[in-house]
Amino acid sequence: MFVGKKLTDIRLLHGYSRNELAQILEVSEQSVWQYENNYNGPKLEIANKLKNIFNVKTKYFYNEKEFKSNIEADLVAYRSKEINSTVTTKYEAVHLEFIEGLLNIFEKYIVYPENKLLSMREYSINYIIENNESLSRNELINHLAIFAREQLGLGKNNQKLLFSLEKNGAFVFEKSLGKNIDAYSTWSEKHNPIIMLGNFKKSAVRRNFDLAHELGHLLLHYKVNLSELNKQEYNQIENEAHTFASCLLLPEQEFLEDLGGIKKLSNPNEYVELKEKWSVSIAAMGHRAHSLNKMNYDQYRYFNASLNRLNYNRNEPLDKTIKIIKPGKVRSLLQFLFEKKLISLNQLTDYTYYNEELIAKILGLDVDFLNHYLENKQTYFDVSQISEKRNIK
Repeated sequence: MFVGKKLTDIRLLHGYSRNELAQILEVSEQSVWQYENNYNGPKLEIANKLKNIFNVKTKYFYNEKEFKSNIEADLVAYRSKEINSTVTTKYEAVHLEFIEGLLNIFEKYIVYPENKLLSMREYSINYIIENNESLSRNELINHLAIFAREQLGLGKNNQKLLFSLEKNGAFVFEKSLGKNIDAYSTWSEKHNPIIMLGNFKKSAVRRNFDLAHELGHLLLHYKVNLSELNKQEYNQIENEAHTFASCLLLPEQEFLEDLGGIKKLSNPNEYVELKEKWSVSIAAMGHRAHSLNKMNYDQYRYFNASLNRLNYNRNEPLDKTIKIIKPGKVRSLLQFLFEKKLISLNQLTDYTYYNEELIAKILGLDVDFLNHYLENKQTYFDVSQISEKRNIK
């Protein structure tokens, strides 16, 4: 029997409305509605089209088992120029559900390193509760940013941020999010911190700031329901995450010492060496200098005008020099599973009814990486018979 909910899930994962899918299938929107609500099953010809469109095995649509967790769309923290539509939020939440479904499968055979970000979250919640009346919001955020920097062991190397986040519990992915969404993040049902990065022509330093910004949301805004916020409230939590990122990446005392060596703080070109040191954009350093009262209003205004005149709002010096760091945790995890023969890609596709193209899409991987393991015809153990977990360092 055709399971309509499976079609709904896979449609949302791919970002299709019912009408869009109907046009691809050359059927009516009402027909797709009937398929999804189990009023009428698709003919074999349509089922085959669905299989090819979504890169699944035919059995996917005729089996009740699913590999998804529950992600509350209202708790997904977007970083965007405007609040996204409910529909877009729902699509992204479903993608996160598919991600965690695969992570849950992998967790049967390995033990992840300690989720240190979870303990950091709990510390942040308690610190805010205990000091909310005695400290300003900015003081709270600055303290928690310093705390996070120490816990992540960044030292003087902000380029380690992505690696440190993945090492300490975060799962970081990337996908095309369009021009208006830089990144988003959430805590999953199993308290995994998940960060999704956009891949739209980002420099290394701007991506680094996105990561720090999303860490701010994860620590400061746990269980904040974004759907209940008005525009002013939404802008406030975005500003708080921005402040957190600035404090995390440019710790006050060290950065003030660096600013002491700059002759003209309103000249963007004076910050080029500091950009290489901190892996932070010139624009962000100017904003931080202004927030620390090292530039007055007129100086900061001149600074921003200079950014425009020099076209630094599009391309800054060193943007093509500083290496872009890409997520590597899930890729390494799969290499470990496949090469240690704990599970094969063939078994994973048979178990989930996903083809390798769909697995690559869900996890943000190059399908060629997975295809390499499809060519390996060695004999593997049946994953269902493995009970002992392996530790990943």
